[in-house]
Amino acid sequence: MPPECQNTDTMACIVSVQAGRVAPLGPRGVPSGFVKHVVNGPVHVGKLGLEGDEQADLTVHGGPDKAVYGYALSSYSIWIRDFPEHGALLTPGGLGENLTIGHLDETTVCIGDILRAGTVVLQVSQSRQPCFKFALRFNNKHLPRAMMKNGCCGWYYRVIEPGTFRAGDAMALEARPNPNWSIARFHRLIAGLPAALDDMAELATLEGLAAYWRQAAHQTVSGP
Repeated sequence: MPPECQNTDTMACIVSVQAGRVAPLGPRGVPSGFVKHVVNGPVHVGKLGLEGDEQADLTVHGGPDKAVYGYALSSYSIWIRDFPEHGALLTPGGLGENLTIGHLDETTVCIGDILRAGTVVLQVSQSRQPCFKFALRFNNKHLPRAMMKNGCCGWYYRVIEPGTFRAGDAMALEARPNPNWSIARFHRLIAGLPAALDDMAELATLEGLAAYWRQAAHQTVSGP
């Protein structure tokens, strides 16, 4: 772990940075950018994500609302406890994240949070919904459902201001417009749909929420 993170006892920080190109995944060689590799030194971040990072299926991955994927370092201990047979792959970056983050998790991150890391300004847009490529990476069909159940899903950022960051950078919270909408709450809602209409009405106009989910919430409230 970078010394800066070791010396930051309470402030969120980037433990490691990962990026990956599209490559064959699993026995059928499905194109995927799931496998990430540690990037040392400063990394340029644009509106669509990290330099050197790719997604295979842009209909469901990537884009402005899912430009950077963050994941809690603390969640790895939960996965290792529940799936010790995968311990060799359960290291930072192993779940396909761009940023492995210390001192944040789904209970302490909220939709719409704006944070600065290095010279990059990020905004939390939504939680992750795992797809079949998660299962392919570990050769275990149970993992996507396990993520939906345990809530260790991580979260996506959009890039408000491009720039550079690196492992060891602090992540300073600059604004929290939706303190009642943690990633954990949002994940529970989408994992257990249908949701209460009051919640969906709130999501339809929630500041910072990904456009897909605002539209879905609006359609639920307004009806066909």
